Amino acid sequence: MRESTRLTGNVLGARIDAISWAAALDRLLGWARARDSRYVTICNVHVVVSASRDAAYRDIINCADMATPDGAPVAWMLRRQGFAGQPRISGPDLMWALCERCAAEGLPIYCYGSTDATLARLAQRLRAAFPALKLAVESPPFRALTPEEDAAAVARIHESGAGIVFVGLGCPKQERWMAEHRGRVNAVMIGVGAAFDFHAGTVKRAPEWMRNNGLEWLHRLLSEPRRLWKRYLVTNTLFVVGAARQLFLK
Repeated sequence: MRESTRLTGNVLGARIDAISWAAALDRLLGWARARDSRYVTICNVHVVVSASRDAAYRDIINCADMATPDGAPVAWMLRRQGFAGQPRISGPDLMWALCERCAAEGLPIYCYGSTDATLARLAQRLRAAFPALKLAVESPPFRALTPEEDAAAVARIHESGAGIVFVGLGCPKQERWMAEHRGRVNAVMIGVGAAFDFHAGTVKRAPEWMRNNGLEWLHRLLSEPRRLWKRYLVTNTLFVVGAARQLFLK
């Protein structure tokens, strides 16, 4: 059941939560302690543009138990809709803050996705930063799992005692996986995208001044131009056009 106090805005048809950092952390940890089966989407420009073009994917975003405004433009759109001071709540920052709180409370976490090499470095760095953190990691095959393989993965998550499952399968795969597993995984599933790579140190994150000024996308583009140029050219353009239409051409 969704909380009656949930406040949301509309960004290109995607339902995004207007929420503070403190409220987001408290709500997520409350679900985690209760082992509620929930899923959380972290919504940047790429996610909301993808949702605007794919009705099935939009339904997944709009049915999430929480959808945070990751990209600075997404948070800006919420502020334009009357949610003054709405901050970015990004995947890497949310994951780090939750790991700190989970370590303090003795609440286990599970990291699902990415490669064995990245997960090994991620686990090493998380344990160095939070020695009391209880965590398990799993790199699933880069293919569709059989029903038996999927059931075994769910069983491993449950056996770990995790209250939070960080899912790093990439967009849109991670959102689809979480939606398919709500009601089966007794934990809060949070799709954190590239957070595993950032915290493992395999991909360098943008400097804080770029993140604070909505330029994290530019840093990623400059870091991986061949892979990301088309994505950012197309999605950023579509976002600007869609935002202008939503705000000024009603």
